Amino acid sequence: MSTEENKATVRRVIDELVNKGSLPLADEVLASNYIYHFPTHDIKGPEGFKEFIGMMRTAFPDLHVSIDDLIAEGETVAARFTMRGTFKGEMMGIAPTGRQLTFPEAVFIRFESGKEVEATAYGNMLSFNEQLGIS
Repeated sequence: MSTEENKATVRRVIDELVNKGSLPLADEVLASNYIYHFPTHDIKGPEGFKEFIGMMRTAFPDLHVSIDDLIAEGETVAARFTMRGTFKGEMMGIAPTGRQLTFPEAVFIRFESGKEVEATAYGNMLSFNEQLGIS
């Protein structure tokens, strides 16, 4: 796949899967051996990613991620985006605080045969926790 096609896939994941909750898209664009290295833990496979997105959309019913930058070279896409939402539902056993979140994050995504196989996220989890009042 071309760098532009890989960037288009990342846009679809953000717009359709994360923002709109179209979870079946994960089976189409993520490899079966997909792994997402999140700052606190790894998320494995399309099913794990769907569970993660479901949890995030429950915790933040107004969740919206906007893409700030997409840069691609070879089979890698670097994405910088901002996640916004209100903490209104339980998240990993943590009671909601009703606080607003504005969370910038960067992710490096590696593709093979047109599918995402690995993603590594970089974000300030201390800021995440402080904004939500859970530090």
